[in-house]
Amino acid sequence: MSNSASAVNTIAILTSGGDAPGMNAAVRACARTAWARGVNVKGIMRGYSGLLKEEIFEMEKKFTTNIISRGGTTLYTARCLEFKKPEVQEEAAEILRKHGIDGLIVIGGDGSFRGAQAMSRQGINTVALPGTIDLDIGCTEYTIGFDTAVNTALDAIDKIRDTSASHERCSIIEVMGRDAGYIALWCGIASGAEEIIIPERYDGNRPKLLLSLIEGVMETHGKGKRHHLIINAEGIGHSHSMAKDIENATGIETRATILGHVQRGGSPTARDRVYASYMSALAVDLLCAGATNRVVGYRNGQYIDYDIEEALSMHKDVDEYEYQISRMLGRSIYTL
Repeated sequence: MSNSASAVNTIAILTSGGDAPGMNAAVRACARTAWARGVNVKGIMRGYSGLLKEEIFEMEKKFTTNIISRGGTTLYTARCLEFKKPEVQEEAAEILRKHGIDGLIVIGGDGSFRGAQAMSRQGINTVALPGTIDLDIGCTEYTIGFDTAVNTALDAIDKIRDTSASHERCSIIEVMGRDAGYIALWCGIASGAEEIIIPERYDGNRPKLLLSLIEGVMETHGKGKRHHLIINAEGIGHSHSMAKDIENATGIETRATILGHVQRGGSPTARDRVYASYMSALAVDLLCAGATNRVVGYRNGQYIDYDIEEALSMHKDVDEYEYQISRMLGRSIYTL
């Protein structure tokens, strides 16, 4: 591709919201693609908060050296609730113009997308990339960081299962995902869990859920299986109280483990590095072609882009076939 036909002269890159493994691979690919297209690159530290404080620097090529394998984000990240205000958005756009920035790449979740949409409305060509471990963005089948988070959680679950079997326990392991159950679903299938509890298939009836869990533990115990693994999604929560109730009802020792933020860290998997790189290169090429207000996604084996408004209006649910397989392979996933 020619280096002389770009519609933008200087792009800036920021990471916003929760960090996700693979964000650094995305930053690296954005910068290196831009340089290859003859476009200048600046970095913005600490997301929208750093933008308002003008934490903006000229990115040098050495900044992208040896970051592809690092977890977290070298640009750091922060929440910025004040960015929802129109006057603050206007201020941010003026800061970008002041620094000669006419293209912006935002890496984050749906909240970050809304900030990107605001910058586009202020006349800054903006493209967003889905960076979240939760896989809860409707327009895409893949989000940067999900694969690593699942593998990190799975490694811990396998270890917990070993000790659970040794002590003939029931173990409840709570994984992240905010209000989405994708991490729990994947970890449950991959670990061979007896039970998987996800928000998408739960109606909030806790007594009914507990009764079903207790019956499940007693059923597998009665068939001679001396340990029982339950994967619980963060959107359900209450893992420690569930464990106490199950132990009181069954007499079987039950422990709860909340894996927490360990799932956000660590060196990204090959998939997260490669997909993040491809999506980032596409984001830069969209800016170079004059596009704005776009979100890059991955669907049906292809890297594609959507209007941000369209992307934010899209919703997703757990794939029904995947759900049915999970019920067949484990004891059940609850539809309560």
